[in-house]
Amino acid sequence: MSLEGCKLIANNKKAWHDFFVDEEYECGIELFGTEVKSLRLGHCSIKESFCQIRGEEVYIKGMHIHPYEKGNLFNRDALRDRRLLLHRSEIRKLSEKIREKGYTLVPLRVYFKRSLVKVEIGLCRGKKNYDKREDMKKRSQRRELEKEFKRANIRV
Repeated sequence: MSLEGCKLIANNKKAWHDFFVDEEYECGIELFGTEVKSLRLGHCSIKESFCQIRGEEVYIKGMHIHPYEKGNLFNRDALRDRRLLLHRSEIRKLSEKIREKGYTLVPLRVYFKRSLVKVEIGLCRGKKNYDKREDMKKRSQRRELEKEFKRANIRV
């Protein structure tokens, strides 16, 4: 999914390293005023977070939004569970897929789309260690090719 015209707040690079992302979904998130102000300053972390389906609702757990400095008594708990806003049909589809072996919901990135905060979640399967090593090998080979290409273009 392209993020043209969107301001990225947080990116979960660890998710791409630890999981195969099969499908991506964009959803809204239920926030309070001081949390939005803190997100505008970029104070957010989704490294250790995951999504959970409870009944007909999806929640994100472990998402850390730093308390807003000037929020005093209006600040909420930084690690509270936040409800994600998805259509009921999407939630049913996701819950069916999660029942399959090895699937989980992981937040991939948090961003502003116009004035709204959006969360991109991925339907993911876990990677084994040999898959991670293979990805690292491919990445290092691509990096070496780019270096060689850059050196060849500089000499010309």
